[in-house]
Amino acid sequence: MRTASISRRTAETDVSVSIDLDGTGKATIATGVGFLDHMLELFARHGLFDVTIKVEGDLHVDQHHTTEDAGIALGQAVAQALGDKRGIARYADIHLPMDETLSRIAIDISGRPFLVFRTSFRVEKIGQFDTELVREFFQAFAMNAGITLHVETLYGENAHHIAESIFKGLARSLRKAVAIDPREDGRVPSTKGSL
Repeated sequence: MRTASISRRTAETDVSVSIDLDGTGKATIATGVGFLDHMLELFARHGLFDVTIKVEGDLHVDQHHTTEDAGIALGQAVAQALGDKRGIARYADIHLPMDETLSRIAIDISGRPFLVFRTSFRVEKIGQFDTELVREFFQAFAMNAGITLHVETLYGENAHHIAESIFKGLARSLRKAVAIDPREDGRVPSTKGSL
């Protein structure tokens, strides 16, 4: 089974994450940040990952540490669950619409973490959530999952739709990239023999 559990405790947050990459989309999310919970529930459902995330953070300061540390721990859990990456598809991309918004997400499970983030928001907040934290989450996730991740919103107006489009796009493309390709016959998908 491709599962992992991560615990991460700092002076700012206490985070626990578990993931099953071959799940059914069940989510138990409690970060204390409503909008982030919503995005992570979408991530689980559209990736068909079973995900449990619990964060106790310094929300009296702001939502930054909670959001970033959730991304760090989720990325670490994905990396751990993938193990040596034998047999995975490795690459995936998707164009994902959300009403008037269209986003493109591309992933390489390369072991070389990198983020290209070409998404912007016309407003500073979605409800009480700072829109600049969306990028912080994706940065933390990509660096700790060890993936190359390109996120681009081609067009869109509504900030909620833009965020939802890229979180769903991350889920759908990651779902394809971590899928086992029977033609790989258990090999690591790299001429180097490791990722």
